[in-house]
Amino acid sequence: MVSRASAKYIRVGTRKVRKVMDLIRGMPVLKADSLLSNLSKRPCLYIRRVLKSAIDSADKRFHIPASSLYISLIKADQGPIIKRYRAASMGRATEVKHRTTHILLELDKIKVPEKKIIVEPEKSKKAAVKKESAKSAKGEAAKAASSKARRSR
Repeated sequence: MVSRASAKYIRVGTRKVRKVMDLIRGMPVLKADSLLSNLSKRPCLYIRRVLKSAIDSADKRFHIPASSLYISLIKADQGPIIKRYRAASMGRATEVKHRTTHILLELDKIKVPEKKIIVEPEKSKKAAVKKESAKSAKGEAAKAASSKARRSR
């Protein structure tokens, strides 16, 4: 984890936020930012704010550009429910629940696989060739002996 950012007590339901999060989970940061700016859903605004905060902190602390980061973890947890009352028919009151969300986002560096080149000394190559030729000679001798035994029966 290179950078972490969070936003708490956001007045949007957790299920709505998770639908948007599923679209950008595991994406490179620049691609996720462009996707969030083009979606027309309200949670995009809050997720984009958290994403920009995480990008800025990665840049300030470790001098890592946004092009080499991806979203390693993003989750939405339920916050406290704000309860209000509303007038209903026949003089009653019904409860209205305003749900809140806590967003947590972590960024990490994109890992580029390195190609390892193994250089073996020439002596070991010659030894390997000798071992292979010795094994094949033993194998051929064993095959010849078994075929002679079959013929003599």
